[in-house]
Amino acid sequence: MRALAFLVHVFTACGAALALLALMAAVAGDWALMFLWLGVALLVDGVDGIFARAFNVAERAARWSGDTLDLVVDYTTYVFVPAYAVAASGLLPEPWGFGAAAVIAITGALYFADTRMKTDDNYFLGFPAVWNLVVFYLLLLRPVSWIVIVMIALFAVLTFTPVKFVHPLRVKMFRPVTVALLAIWAALAGVALLQGLAPGFWITMALCAIGVYFFGIGLLPSRTRTR
Repeated sequence: MRALAFLVHVFTACGAALALLALMAAVAGDWALMFLWLGVALLVDGVDGIFARAFNVAERAARWSGDTLDLVVDYTTYVFVPAYAVAASGLLPEPWGFGAAAVIAITGALYFADTRMKTDDNYFLGFPAVWNLVVFYLLLLRPVSWIVIVMIALFAVLTFTPVKFVHPLRVKMFRPVTVALLAIWAALAGVALLQGLAPGFWITMALCAIGVYFFGIGLLPSRTRTR
């Protein structure tokens, strides 16, 4: 059982290898493949907790901190690789591209060091550094440079504000709707990747509408503590 518990840590750590594959795809300029590997990493991140609880990893493999491991892997997949994509994709001319990427890397690092990143009712407090999603939309929509700058600046500032962001699986309010929309979003995003981040108009609009829902639901009143 101890060996199985350790293998759960290994499974979580595989997210770092997936981040490496995503970075290699990004270096090659294959943004759809980059997001595919980041999506697989997101899936690993979503199920490793189930295995950790099933095998009581916190006690049977206590030498390794699952929380620390999660933060290390999440930073690489949620922040570092997307930051590289902003710097290398041509979304912004230089030196704006590196500057925006640096803002993402720095604010993301600070967020993962925040000891109060979640509320009592399982919302994220402040933008939860899911830059992989922000960059997905930026590469999907390819807006003009000033909009890219505004969007990155907005989410960077939101990292340090008491604005709530929904956890799609743990927040109880509207959870059936949220989970259903999450599944639809994943399917549509998969289609967008298969089409080289150039899907049809209605797929793009549906992805944007679902994104607005996930942003807006955190603004609804609920009992929570703030910073």
